[in-house]
Amino acid sequence: MNKGLSLKFSASMVLLQVFLLLLSLNGYQYVRGSTLMDRRLDDFLPEISPNAGPQPFLPILAPSPLQPFTNSSIPKLSGLCMLNFTAAESLMSMTSIDCWAFFAPLLANVICCPQLQAMLAILVGQSSKETNVLALNGTISKYCLSDIEQILVGQGAANNVKRICSIHPSNLTEGSCPVKDVNEFESTVDSSKLLAACEKVDPVKECCDQVCQNAISEAATRIALKTSEILSMEGTHGLPQHSTRVNDCKHIVLRWLASKLDPSHAKEVLRILSNCNVNKVCPLVFPEMSHVAKGCGNGISNTTGCCSAMDSYVSHLQKQSFITNLQALDCATTLGRKLQKSNITRDVYSLCHISLKDFSLQVAKEESGCLLPSLPSDATLDKSSGISFICDLNDNIPAPWPSSSQSSASSCNKTVKIPALPAAASAQSGLYSEDLVFYVTFAVTIVIMMLL
Repeated sequence: MNKGLSLKFSASMVLLQVFLLLLSLNGYQYVRGSTLMDRRLDDFLPEISPNAGPQPFLPILAPSPLQPFTNSSIPKLSGLCMLNFTAAESLMSMTSIDCWAFFAPLLANVICCPQLQAMLAILVGQSSKETNVLALNGTISKYCLSDIEQILVGQGAANNVKRICSIHPSNLTEGSCPVKDVNEFESTVDSSKLLAACEKVDPVKECCDQVCQNAISEAATRIALKTSEILSMEGTHGLPQHSTRVNDCKHIVLRWLASKLDPSHAKEVLRILSNCNVNKVCPLVFPEMSHVAKGCGNGISNTTGCCSAMDSYVSHLQKQSFITNLQALDCATTLGRKLQKSNITRDVYSLCHISLKDFSLQVAKEESGCLLPSLPSDATLDKSSGISFICDLNDNIPAPWPSSSQSSASSCNKTVKIPALPAAASAQSGLYSEDLVFYVTFAVTIVIMMLL
């Protein structure tokens, strides 16, 4: 049975919390070269009897309000953007929470950037009802993106969210796609077929069956071929340009879909589609691993030394970001392949007790890593306790050591045993009882880790 865990993080901290958190980070060697290095997290954790489950580490709570959300600043808008921000007010508010200042870099890959990209597609798509075009021109796109940033930051989003998510004014234009007019679009593609395929997207089956994704690709290819330049090409000449054009046209297709659905429904569809891509790839950067190869090579003559090297290496991965359980599976496979190429043939995951949640950002020593559900999820705001998001508890299993016959870690590979497939409703709030919820003040921890 799938269980979930809702982590609520508060942004307001006092100096005592900073002190306690600095001490607690010693368990993962986040604080280096400090006189605090001899102190252990265990000193600040409640005592646990052998039969009791671990309790979360709770720093002293500060009674300060969440300033960005209780006192939103009034954005200075250009007045030159025709997008209807009022109609998408709730959507933009959700994006501000998903991209909240402290967490944006750490939730970027899974929550913040997919939500921001969906919001942009919906804003442009909804505006096409009035303008009859599915893209903005280069000049207007600059004003609109600036206005969007002003609104989001005024509500608490990171002031560098554009850089975090690699968003540019060109993301609001048609790019190299030859079709942006709504009438031309609908006369070129089978719009009824497209809408039927994507109006109701199954969050479990879509990533494998790709019903909507295939319909989008077909529509994008059709409008990309509207240009005579591509039609006249022969052989493979121009294929890279054609690929870019098709990709740009996919954005046009998504905006058209967003114009045919109400914003909340469109957001749901776009987030499901983006998560299909998110869950395919491990987003972590793997540092150089010569010390692991040295400690675990030659048949692992020293188990302690090998596991010490592995723990040190994994600690670097744990500082990067929150990832989904499916991403963790891919990360485990990727790292395993790299270790095998370094002549480490023994299953060091089993030897050193490496689990999937060891690949994600760590919360506390006893609870370890927080893996996000593979289904799309959003952060939520409680003005008294802070920002919260769901952690999946189906991740406390050993990381699978890749075998020579294992071609991939895809969730569509039915022979691969993975935790919390989307079929398990791990993002359904109704499954979370009160005894599965705890509150952790975490923002200062994140700031410290980002500064190290």
